Amino acid sequence: MKLDKIIARNRIIDLRSTDMRGALTELIAVAAGKFTDLKQESLLRGLMQRESTMTTYLGEGVALPHVRVKMGRSYVLVIGRSQEGIHNENTVEEEKIHLIFMLLADDKARGYLQLLASIARLLKDHELVHAVRHAATTGDVFKRLVAGFGGILAKPVQAQQNRINRLMIREADRVAKGAGCGAIMVFGDAFVGGIEPGAWFPKSKTILVTRNLVEFDEADDNSMGVIQVRSYSPRRLAQLRSAMFVALTRGMISFNDRVCCVGGIAGSNQFDTVVIVDVEREFQTLLTGHADLMPDDVKPEVLERVIAIATELAVEGREGKPVGCLFVVGDAPKVERLIKPLVLNPFYGYKEEDRNILNPFMDETVKEFSSIDGAFIIRGDGVVSSAGSLIQAADVEHILPSGLGSRHAAAAAITVATECISIVVSSSTGQVTLFRRGVMLPLTEKKFGPAG
Repeated sequence: MKLDKIIARNRIIDLRSTDMRGALTELIAVAAGKFTDLKQESLLRGLMQRESTMTTYLGEGVALPHVRVKMGRSYVLVIGRSQEGIHNENTVEEEKIHLIFMLLADDKARGYLQLLASIARLLKDHELVHAVRHAATTGDVFKRLVAGFGGILAKPVQAQQNRINRLMIREADRVAKGAGCGAIMVFGDAFVGGIEPGAWFPKSKTILVTRNLVEFDEADDNSMGVIQVRSYSPRRLAQLRSAMFVALTRGMISFNDRVCCVGGIAGSNQFDTVVIVDVEREFQTLLTGHADLMPDDVKPEVLERVIAIATELAVEGREGKPVGCLFVVGDAPKVERLIKPLVLNPFYGYKEEDRNILNPFMDETVKEFSSIDGAFIIRGDGVVSSAGSLIQAADVEHILPSGLGSRHAAAAAITVATECISIVVSSSTGQVTLFRRGVMLPLTEKKFGPAG
């Protein structure tokens, strides 16, 4: 779903209230005025209950309260703006809330957490938030949000059409056809502001790889795909292996494909590299005689989100310090028989929706608990079962490279004993490594020093 489709001009108001309950009451009244089947008291109770158990504050003076109810439509988004600011105990150092995006979702709506995550990521854009907050009228707020949610404000620019870029594009197309490539993968972070690769290779399946959020409706163009992969390295094609893995799990490419990759140094505004990747050869050690890369119960979007959080931890650490951690994804019933709690489970007792890794409000929670010894255990549908879990599994078949410690050994062992995938962030090097059936696949390169 394109986010600009759920915005309505008559559901954007300037708020009078200075507290969260009053502001939500105003927003609910707007929704109920349009959709009379909505029960205002029940909505307010559900929204306030969520606020009391888990903050919906995103930072930058923006809150995203949300609730699932039974109603006659998939989603209702109501937006409120407060110039004076709204007091809320869940904000940092009594920071006031100036924008509230209230999302109501039908209890059977598909893709709810993905939609919530998409909205949350866009609302972390400082320029968009500033433009909305300081717009002259609610009509201007509507225009700016439609532009921002539709991707116009941050619309990628075409690559500078200098002689070298034109040559690289032309030759990449020729090489891809000559090598029988099933897709062309364009690494867009070579260009400041992003790029639109679809027009360059109109007759080829094109995949854009970028660290930036791109809202793209694949129903509009089946020959175009977007993969969001973060990287902390400016090296050419630093995102290649992670992007290939994600493309495989989504079914965008297959194991017998060849892929033509086009990229350059991040931020250089210049293509300088064309690489042909034989997918099966790249991942043959990970497959180890098997045809399935992903466990049957793991959703691709769940694994992508775990990889994203792991990479963010590798890049940012916590409070300026490197953090090593371990995520185990999939085959939860068998995994849980091979673990032992090291601490009281911080996720026990919460609703599954609230502790799903796809929920954008889980990001900071997971990052905070990453400093706890032990592993995160995550079901294939994204629900986090526990944190601080000691893995009690043995692997005598696989020898890990010298320098890797107990965290990597445990990650390898649990993937041998069960049908899961594990992802490790090294505390010493920041390298992110994936394990499947005891075989390791580095997703990012080391930042510094020896292996760890």
